[in-house]
Amino acid sequence: MTLLAGAAAGVLAAARTVVPPESTQQALGYPSLFLLVLIGALVPVVPTGALVSSAAVVAFHQTAPFALALVFVTASLAAFCGDAALYWLGRRGMKSKNGSRWLEAIRSRAPQERLEQAQEKLAGHGVAVLVLSRLVPAGRIPVMLACLLAKWPLRRFVRGNFPACLAWAVTYQLIGILGGSLFPEPWEGVLAAVLLTVLVSAAPGVWRRLQR
Repeated sequence: MTLLAGAAAGVLAAARTVVPPESTQQALGYPSLFLLVLIGALVPVVPTGALVSSAAVVAFHQTAPFALALVFVTASLAAFCGDAALYWLGRRGMKSKNGSRWLEAIRSRAPQERLEQAQEKLAGHGVAVLVLSRLVPAGRIPVMLACLLAKWPLRRFVRGNFPACLAWAVTYQLIGILGGSLFPEPWEGVLAAVLLTVLVSAAPGVWRRLQR
């Protein structure tokens, strides 16, 4: 029994050496993060900010070098690709006589009041509004629709959206790092990061209701 137990322990130790847990998490985690953020950019119902913050918490507790940098690159690249694809689909809908379901989805998530505000700000400040729209909860879609109505070419939108995605990824990653630094266990940091993200997302809507 002692020999069998020793052999089993040796096999388990060898398996851990061949495939470390962190390597497995990274192999699955980064592609999953990219895919989920990409889908969230195309279908604005996925809480992508919470995903980035949670991934940052996990990376914060890992010993692998550049884990946080890889989260930042993965999240910003996925958001950039998703925004560019959605804007391209929206432009196709604008040119089509019958529109498209993507254009209708963008319009349905841009209330008239928010759209008018976005159009005014876009006319006055241009590309800078794109950066702010990514940082303001529920601000991305109205500004994107305002760009479509202003007939911005894809190249101009992409050029302004690139720093917006970088700023967005940094902001939510910092929320995750804050949550990860406050608690010793990763799951506690993930929970804290998700709660912080929800509070940040809900704050503007609550403020608007209080003003009314």
